[in-house]
Amino acid sequence: MLFSLEEVVGDLHAPVLGSVVLASATSWAMLRLLLGNDPLFQVPQYQLVHPGELGIYAVLGVAGGFVSVAFTKLLLWMRARFLRFPRKTVWFQPVAGGLTVGVMGWFVPQLLGVGYKHVGEALNGNMALKVMILLLVLKFFAVVTSYASGNAGGIFGPSLFLGAMLGGIVGNVANHFLPNYVGTPGAYALVGMGTAFAGIVRAPMTSVVMIFEITRDYAVIVPLMISNLVSFFISSRFQKQPIYEVLAHQDGIHLPAAETRQQGGQRQVVHAMRDATEVLSADMTVQEALEKSKSSAFHAWPIGDGRGVIGVISLQTLQRANSDGAADRRLSEFVDAGHFPHVHPDHPLHAALDRMGASRLDLLPVVSRANVHQLEGVVTLQDVLALYGVGAEAIRVDQS
Repeated sequence: MLFSLEEVVGDLHAPVLGSVVLASATSWAMLRLLLGNDPLFQVPQYQLVHPGELGIYAVLGVAGGFVSVAFTKLLLWMRARFLRFPRKTVWFQPVAGGLTVGVMGWFVPQLLGVGYKHVGEALNGNMALKVMILLLVLKFFAVVTSYASGNAGGIFGPSLFLGAMLGGIVGNVANHFLPNYVGTPGAYALVGMGTAFAGIVRAPMTSVVMIFEITRDYAVIVPLMISNLVSFFISSRFQKQPIYEVLAHQDGIHLPAAETRQQGGQRQVVHAMRDATEVLSADMTVQEALEKSKSSAFHAWPIGDGRGVIGVISLQTLQRANSDGAADRRLSEFVDAGHFPHVHPDHPLHAALDRMGASRLDLLPVVSRANVHQLEGVVTLQDVLALYGVGAEAIRVDQS
């Protein structure tokens, strides 16, 4: 429940609290009914040996933060590259990723699957240092390659695996140099799970509650919060956007922010938008678009292809391209399908005006939050002004 509100919804006071609680409680009840009340991991009792040990947990937070940043940036970069490949290669991309992971798993079988069995071994101090280092490095690249290429899998479980291995490594090194001042490597593996989760998923409160639910021990919370805070700070400092938010944007899904929900009472784009009656084909040339613009009342038009809307182009851009000798170029060459000016129906009108000013367009496509290429209408500068009663048509009516 906390994860849904903290990361997915992004607002701990969201109006969907009741629905999230109901769904979470129902899921938990069914799980206990079918599988019993056994914990996911069997974890030994945690114990803080020396107050100075908290400094080592801070070091674990630093390591977890940088591993989280590297994991997030590499995964997002590689996935963006896969998404830019031609659509005809979509079927082959998971094959390439699966082949890569399969070859790695042939030599190191511990990489395959979620790996909770090996996490349990790290938590109980039953795994050698060299094995944990090997699994950390190989699992890092295996997960990135598998997820980015479109294979089935997630980020939740791998973040716990990577954190357990990283924590176990730090715990083993600390025990080697300071055997009388630090706890068991398993304790560091436990805190490492929360540290990596907080850095990668960017849900520090969920991480604290999750580890507490695993251990049922309050003593682990203090070192966990220290390590989480350091990891979260480093991760947010070097990777501004959370991983799930960027992944959603790459898929054309734009979830509303807390500010958008708080502005529900304001005038929104949906009140000013109109049907998209004029959409230019991405295969149309500049010269053909200019010919069609002569019978249009607009000065900018959405551009669409088989996926839906992929951009917007202005009359000024068409005229400039024509004068530069690019009359035979296709409109698809003038837009970036991944990033183009647009608004959503629940955006406030001032957001539409801001984006019109930034893009120097007097028309913007209105798209769905679930699919950025799904065109729901258009909004023009004249429509916005008319809604406020200051448009040309409104003035003429008032004068008459």
